[in-house]
Amino acid sequence: MREGDIIHGLAKGLAVIEVFDAAHARLSITDVAALTGLERATARRCLLTLTSLGYASYDGKFFMLTPRVLRLGHSYLAATPLPGIIQPVLERLTAATGESASASVLDGTDILYIARASLRRVMSINLSPGTRLPAYCSSMGRVLLAAMPAAAARSVLERSALLANTPKTRTDIGALMDELAVVGRQGYAVIDEELELGLRSIAVPLLNARGETIAALNIGAQAARIGVDAMVAHYLPQMRAAQAELQPLLH
Repeated sequence: MREGDIIHGLAKGLAVIEVFDAAHARLSITDVAALTGLERATARRCLLTLTSLGYASYDGKFFMLTPRVLRLGHSYLAATPLPGIIQPVLERLTAATGESASASVLDGTDILYIARASLRRVMSINLSPGTRLPAYCSSMGRVLLAAMPAAAARSVLERSALLANTPKTRTDIGALMDELAVVGRQGYAVIDEELELGLRSIAVPLLNARGETIAALNIGAQAARIGVDAMVAHYLPQMRAAQAELQPLLH
């Protein structure tokens, strides 16, 4: 790709959209400039453009994204066949285990949920297709990182905001790289209350017909209901079966 092929204005506008999150739902021009590294005048033009297109609203001081932004994520979900292929398998897995099952792909330093089947809510946030969670402390994230070359996985970790969400969260890059090596060898990842207290999850990679990891599948459960060893013993065989069922269908 040549430098002349890049539309830098579009890149800046997308950077402005991405800076809004749960912790930064309402931002001023100065806030956006500081968070993106853009010049204040550039940030202002991007925000006003987004407002004119209906992707943001402005109350005279703060900008906020509007629901129209959801169209961007829904375009991806509608364009990829993955959710439609995976969803029936997730629903059968949820029915068999009595626990919520999800699938996600890696997007930068986050995982992006693309499909979910839920019998009950297991986290304090509502998980659904389009939800993003940090890869370093999620079971699906670790499976996806473990499938990458070590240098690439380390690069993702170095770009991540390694926050201690709970007292159990691993944030040391060396320790995380060691854990990814274990995950790669055993073919699954278990998170024990590292993302949120009271939540355990187990994940396996979803492979395409060529054996490449293209997504991840997990089961999440409340820690009070099941221990780590029991998750591996009871859920992993069923997840392996789902993995094998999906592999010839994923291209």
